[in-house]
Amino acid sequence: METNQKESEGRESAANNQPPDALPRNLLDEEERLSSFGSPKHGPTLSTSTSSFEALDPHDPNLSHLASLMFSHTSNYLQGELSAVLEDYTLLEQMNRATITKYSDMRQIGGSVSRALKDLNEKYLALQPYLEQIDQIEDSVTKLEAAAYKLDAYSKRLEARFKSLEKK
Repeated sequence: METNQKESEGRESAANNQPPDALPRNLLDEEERLSSFGSPKHGPTLSTSTSSFEALDPHDPNLSHLASLMFSHTSNYLQGELSAVLEDYTLLEQMNRATITKYSDMRQIGGSVSRALKDLNEKYLALQPYLEQIDQIEDSVTKLEAAAYKLDAYSKRLEARFKSLEKK
């Protein structure tokens, strides 16, 4: 029976030169009577039955139109929500890739710094005996300098004494 109803609707829309999914003209007039929320301003009360659709049960065409609009808008809303979530995940994936690249670069830099530090430590250990010799030489030079000052002071005292004896 449902098939016969669809066929008759298809014939009626074809007779009116309208596509099968277009609303009949009388529904357009009724749609103009709806408020911005789609509720009727006047006219027969819409059925609020939640029973399943039966082919023999007559339904209000305005209610069918509003239901299809609701499902269409709900579908658009859900598609928008899902696309927003998909974009969030895409952005998160791009951020993860950028982070992976950044950490890879940082790991390479860290490895280079580690190798350079290891090389410097090896060079320092190789120079350690020479650095110890430099420290010993510096201590010897300091002692020699102190001895030279003492010797200079002694030679000045000796010279002063020699001059004092020469005058006498």
